[in-house]
Amino acid sequence: MSLIKRETPRPIKFTPHINPYAHGSVMAEFGNTKVHITASVQESVPPFLKGKGQGWLTAEYAMLPSSTHTRSDRERKGASGRTQEIQRLIGRALRSVVDLSKLGERTIMIDCDVIVADGGTRTTSISGAYIALEMAVKKLMKDGLLKQNPIKEQLAAISIGINKNNEVIADLNYEEDSNCSTDMNIVMTGSGKFVEVQGTAEHEPFSMDELQALLACAQTSLKVVMKEQKAILEKV
Repeated sequence: MSLIKRETPRPIKFTPHINPYAHGSVMAEFGNTKVHITASVQESVPPFLKGKGQGWLTAEYAMLPSSTHTRSDRERKGASGRTQEIQRLIGRALRSVVDLSKLGERTIMIDCDVIVADGGTRTTSISGAYIALEMAVKKLMKDGLLKQNPIKEQLAAISIGINKNNEVIADLNYEEDSNCSTDMNIVMTGSGKFVEVQGTAEHEPFSMDELQALLACAQTSLKVVMKEQKAILEKV
């Protein structure tokens, strides 16, 4: 059975109000990973929701060319398969904790732009996007555009892996992620329910005991993340 080596995340920093134009904005940092996140409100919904009296929430994700060790070109011809997968993950994760019927016919657009990628960019994006979303909703309520808070509960995400020494590690940096035999991305709510569990065995398949160790590590780690989220939201 794998032993838990590190069940706390890397140093976390959330810097709010980094964009004066967005309804909500935050710089989310986990270790060296940095993601610029905004939440913008559009007074319209996609065509498939027009006239239904409910809102929508969606997300976009991108990596700046020099965010990784080797410069990558901008995705001018459209989002890659990986980018589309991450965008959908961020969007559906946030929608899981939002009552869209309370939004009215408006859309909240989450934009996540990775400035520095050192592992966990999608999980950092989700944890930071929750803060930006809370800020946007708070502004809508302050402006009298929402009567009820549509956010049902807290949301955060973390990466977890098993390294070659059979140790479980939380919040993987790039080097750790590259050398893990198993890695996972876990999205959870404040009540401890799972929204998403993405796991892959890169080499040897993992056992049920190892899966339980990974999930336990994620739960412990996410309590730290959620505590940091609450602390910053109390100040904005």
